[in-house]
Amino acid sequence: MFVVHATKKLLDRIGPSTLQQGEESTAALGAWYATVLFWRPQVVLWVNEQTLLPVLMPLAPAATLATRFPAQLATVLTAHGIPDSVIEAELARMADVRIAKTANRSVVGIMTEFTHLAEVYRAHDPASDPLGLAVRLAATPCGPLYSRHVSPDRELRARLQPTAPPPS
Repeated sequence: MFVVHATKKLLDRIGPSTLQQGEESTAALGAWYATVLFWRPQVVLWVNEQTLLPVLMPLAPAATLATRFPAQLATVLTAHGIPDSVIEAELARMADVRIAKTANRSVVGIMTEFTHLAEVYRAHDPASDPLGLAVRLAATPCGPLYSRHVSPDRELRARLQPTAPPPS
């Protein structure tokens, strides 16, 4: 199971909180935060609570957003060079989803910063796709990661390294 902490503007589109007291994410990457970006077409920015890894994907259809997310995450993890076996294990843990309100102001702040940066990137390259933007954002140094691995892409590799087979 994985938990999605959605902003109010996203909750208005995908429905109310379904998280029960005491439930926690069982996925290796933990909980995710998500917000809607009012671009044309509308996009959802996901940020992992532990690694601050960003993932971008289309909002529509909103009703299936949470069930479509694992496939988009797999695409982003592949782009970051994460082994298929690690990705498959993570997706297996994400078979069930719970929706909740945001609870970590630091991650919400990172989402705000990523939103501004993504808008700048899009202004300079209107043809940029969600995957390319997500990979580019992942290389951004983030204050909460300075004492560890500095950027989400490095934090992701460090977090998944114990379960990843050694490179051949």
